[in-house]
Amino acid sequence: MVSFTFIIIAIAAVVFFLIITNIRIVPQSHAFVIERLGGYLTTWQVGLHVKFPFIDKIAKQTSLKERVLDFQPQPVITKDNVTMMIDTVIYFQITDPKLYTYGVENPINAIENLSATTLRNIIGELELDGTLTSRDVINTRMRSILDEATDPWGIKVNRVEVKNIIPPESIQVAMEKQMRAERERREAILKAEGEKQSAILVAEGKKAALILEAEAQKEAAIQKAKGEAEAILAVQKATAEGLAMIRQAQADESVIKLKSLEALEKVAEGQATKIIIPSDIQNLAGIVTATAELAKK
Repeated sequence: MVSFTFIIIAIAAVVFFLIITNIRIVPQSHAFVIERLGGYLTTWQVGLHVKFPFIDKIAKQTSLKERVLDFQPQPVITKDNVTMMIDTVIYFQITDPKLYTYGVENPINAIENLSATTLRNIIGELELDGTLTSRDVINTRMRSILDEATDPWGIKVNRVEVKNIIPPESIQVAMEKQMRAERERREAILKAEGEKQSAILVAEGKKAALILEAEAQKEAAIQKAKGEAEAILAVQKATAEGLAMIRQAQADESVIKLKSLEALEKVAEGQATKIIIPSDIQNLAGIVTATAELAKK
């Protein structure tokens, strides 16, 4: 009886051990490919799973995260027979663990060889200048070709980036000379533009100064003319007021002629070289006599 109980306990212990050892937990972003008796059975996703001992086995544990493959620089030849080294980086992700497990032997090596041949084909259609300036075109074409070729392997190629393009040393020297000449050309253009702007500003400054000077002279002439006009008006006003006062004093023609004579005398004292004598100068004696009589009264 004791031996039978021991056998049952032993069997239970073995069954428990087998169950415990065949429990698997699939973590996030992973998948397990399960085979039964050598054939594909199912794919375990995230969670707790149990397999039959001795019958089922985990054929492959696959990560579903995006991966990065950085290959060594590959020698390629351009359309104009220039050999250069190109380094590429591939970003891919496993979308079907079953196809990834059974689709191709050593998928990483297959992707590397496929990317090398694809890169050679693409660069072979481009010349050197086109290769150096067409990275986006190379990236797009490589991604499209690799994605289509790796689809039967359960792989999705998300991006392809040309990391580095290394031309031959002679080409690098020539490119350096070209870049130096281009920089010197740009420097000369900038210098010429600066001198041109400076000359324009100086000319505009001189032009503005001449305009301001001309306006100042014009304003001075206007003010001078206004002053002279105001002086003439003041003299004319004073003369008119004097004549008005004489009329108000009821002076006769003899007094007016006497005032004219006094004015003529003052004119003669000036620097004038010609004096116009009134036609009735012969009446001066009569004017003087009339003035004397006015004084006696």
